[in-house]
Amino acid sequence: MKPTVFKNIPFYVGSFMCCLSLARAQTPADSSTLFRLSEKDRPALLTKLAEKDRTGGNYAAALVKAQQSAGLALKHKNYLEATKAYLMLANVYANTKQLALAKKMTDTTLVMGQLAHQPLAMAYACYAQALLYNAIDNTELVTKYCQQGLKALEKTADPYLSAKIYYQLYALNTRWDNVANVNRYAKAATANALQASDYNLLSNCYVALSVAADYNYTATKNEVMRDSIIYYLNRAEQLYQQHGQDVAHKTYAIVCINSADYYVRFFPETDKQAKNHAIRYAGMAEEVMRNAVNGEEIRANSLGILSEFAKRDKNMPMVEAYLQQAYSIMKSQETPYYPTLITVATGLAGLYEQQGDFQKALVFQQKITEYNKKLFDQKQVLNAQKLEIQYESEKKNNEVKLLKQSEKYARQQQYLYIGIAIASLLGLVFMFRSYHFRLRYSIQRERELDLEKQEAELQARLEKEEQSRLKAEQQLLESQQQQLQKEMMASKLQLAHKKEMLFQIKERLGTNSTLNINKIWNEELLLDHDFEQAKFQIQEVHPDFFTLLIQQAQQKLTTLDLKLCAYLHLNMDTKKIAQILHIEAKSVRMSRYRIKQKLGLSKEDDLNIFLQHIGTKQV
Repeated sequence: MKPTVFKNIPFYVGSFMCCLSLARAQTPADSSTLFRLSEKDRPALLTKLAEKDRTGGNYAAALVKAQQSAGLALKHKNYLEATKAYLMLANVYANTKQLALAKKMTDTTLVMGQLAHQPLAMAYACYAQALLYNAIDNTELVTKYCQQGLKALEKTADPYLSAKIYYQLYALNTRWDNVANVNRYAKAATANALQASDYNLLSNCYVALSVAADYNYTATKNEVMRDSIIYYLNRAEQLYQQHGQDVAHKTYAIVCINSADYYVRFFPETDKQAKNHAIRYAGMAEEVMRNAVNGEEIRANSLGILSEFAKRDKNMPMVEAYLQQAYSIMKSQETPYYPTLITVATGLAGLYEQQGDFQKALVFQQKITEYNKKLFDQKQVLNAQKLEIQYESEKKNNEVKLLKQSEKYARQQQYLYIGIAIASLLGLVFMFRSYHFRLRYSIQRERELDLEKQEAELQARLEKEEQSRLKAEQQLLESQQQQLQKEMMASKLQLAHKKEMLFQIKERLGTNSTLNINKIWNEELLLDHDFEQAKFQIQEVHPDFFTLLIQQAQQKLTTLDLKLCAYLHLNMDTKKIAQILHIEAKSVRMSRYRIKQKLGLSKEDDLNIFLQHIGTKQV
């Protein structure tokens, strides 16, 4: 295992710079200057002093000054400065991971911005929201509020705030390795910082340009891009040398760490000049942050670089000394930064493992496990806070949407009431002027309705009488039709009788030549044809009479049976049927019995009623 603490220093610097906020220190400001100002003018200076304490890591002092600034600004109803003061409080709480308080302060900045009725105040309020959502890793809302802040600044220019917003967007895009946007926003931040003449802000922007150049070199392998990295870092170093009191020590220390890393990464181990530069910058970073508040992480970084060069020189005692010093520094923090502490412990464990001191290696390995657990617990607590803030933000956003909708509905309701009142007034006027016209119209309409009612009653009586007449005519027609049917059936059956009679005559005459038998026979055939025509007509009147009989008897009825059924249908008695058919009455009764059997009727069934039913059903 490699003993080097920081195998990827640019990653540490990038992460650090994403969380780093910018200090504004255009002119020297201290407590003596503060007391020379009137109470009304103090909030702006107090906010600047609070920002200087915050960037220096003295968060307690920054909170005190920001609270004083907010109190004085509210006292004099200076809502713009109150917005800036609450922004400062939100920034400090975000830096110290007190997310609930940060959320409370950002909400207050929004209220102050609205009370100020100034685009600039709303721009600061939007920036406060962006800082909060950056702390809880909600990149979508960070982008949204940054864009809203820039839009508000279109109405009132403020290069200092524009630079901070662009810097925030630059830092956001380093998370996604979006090279185009990293370059775009780093340049925009630098251009605005130059106009603001804020040297600490400008120093941070030069570091951003060096990071953008690093991205460009990685993408293109262009040597010019690699040289641009150290060029921008040198520009930042010059700012510290020329305006040391206006550039935060932490900002300069990061410049030194990035410069040392440049010589480590881009020059071979045999290059002694690059080695000397790297060691010098690492030593300068450690020296600058030695007595600074919250400078432990940067000091650990610088000692990590020095341990790397000691390792290259095979000087293991110095490697151990640097790592032990870094470990001691990180352990001295009230709340250690566990990722760096774990990295240092990992380097020491690897070093002791290489030296064969497995007991010490085991001790540090156990420390790594302990720190990982604490880091996990810390992340869990932080994630819980983030989720709570997101929940509260979404809840509040929903409440704001509902409130806006309620206000919209209230306005619409108010407009509706006004419209109803106007319409009612116009309606009353109209009703007053048209009352007698409506009264006269109602009387006339009532008369018309009476006439229409009488006409409708008359029409109904006429229709009823017409229906009665049509029904009577229909009944008469049906009666006539039935009578005609019976008469026609009787006539056709009479023809059948004549045919029978002639056939019997033919049998009696035999071979008697005196009679023209052929003529008589032909006449009888014509009569038979007439009977068939009569049968056809009977079927036309009763289309299903013979069909139903044949189906009921299953094709067992003879022609004589069908004749007998027809006579019975015409209500002829047995004696009359026997005379017509020239048979005995007994034969008719026997035929009736046989027909009942063929039709599947029982003894109790009346054949006449059955035939009448069939005939009546078909009519």
